[in-house]
Amino acid sequence: MEKIIIHVDMDAFFASVEERDNPNLIGKPVIVGGVGERGVVSTCSYEARKYGVHSAMPIFMARSICPMGVFLPGRYWRYTEISNEIFKIFKEVTDIIEPLSIDEAFLDITNSRFKTGEEAGLYIKNRVRKELGLTLSIGVSYNKFLAKLSSEWNKPNGMMVITSEMIPDILLPLSISKIFGIGKKSVERLNNMGIFIVKDLYEQPKGFFYEFMGKLGLEVYDRIRGIDNRQVETFRERKSVGKERTLKLDTIDKEELLIYISEFSRDISAILRTKDILGKTVTLKYKTANFESHTRSKTLNNYIGTFEEIFKVSTELLESEDLDEEVRLIGVSISSFKEDRIEQLKLF
Repeated sequence: MEKIIIHVDMDAFFASVEERDNPNLIGKPVIVGGVGERGVVSTCSYEARKYGVHSAMPIFMARSICPMGVFLPGRYWRYTEISNEIFKIFKEVTDIIEPLSIDEAFLDITNSRFKTGEEAGLYIKNRVRKELGLTLSIGVSYNKFLAKLSSEWNKPNGMMVITSEMIPDILLPLSISKIFGIGKKSVERLNNMGIFIVKDLYEQPKGFFYEFMGKLGLEVYDRIRGIDNRQVETFRERKSVGKERTLKLDTIDKEELLIYISEFSRDISAILRTKDILGKTVTLKYKTANFESHTRSKTLNNYIGTFEEIFKVSTELLESEDLDEEVRLIGVSISSFKEDRIEQLKLF
């Protein structure tokens, strides 16, 4: 039986929550993030994106290209509150949910009460719109790679279905940068070889993929042929929860790396909260420009779960590192879990 996988991605989530709570902001270029000159954009409305504003952009730059923007500090407690309500709706659709961040998740609805992905997708969209006043974009397919790819197709407030009959034709015209597993450096190297779109890559022999990217190359070979055997992993199947990102530009600046660590800490905290889980081991991972991987962990005497706690430990781990090479990938994870319900009862 072919699986039915849904990828749900909230539209400009933080900015949309601000507009929901203050309708006077609707239609304006709303920019959420640090309001100081050294702050960065967490997210922004689609009106702001028309001016070129995007997440992770320094606030001073956003102000220069969008001076009429409405700049707001993040209210992460509020975003987590709304996220919890959205995930409750997901749980009414299926128990097989893989949270990716505070505003994004995979759902496996293969054995749910819904006959098709479109039916489940419309149910989720209508419930979230009616009860929370927010929009989201949904991708439906038979595996995770294609579901995530299709959720980006018609943003905002879109829904796209990719079936097996559409493969590989629908992928061939796409930029190779759209393929999960091909980072910025690899895109540049492939471009230098005259490979720009998936069709160019599709025509290469399988051995080329292994030579170019090793084991990961073989996964890319499969993905552009519509093959992705990764399962939707529920929290109970995980030994850790983490976020990582390959940077657009390598850096040795710890202040810049802390921006990403802050974002990861917020996402991880939101996921832990949706599952009533706490952890006590925080791990920092980074990969240098020459592809050397480093991990540093700290196990605490007590369990933690808030953004502030995770960010504090992650920051300590980063500060203890002597970076003598530029970093191309940074990540944070937390493990050694226990349920939070007992801790909550103590409050009362």
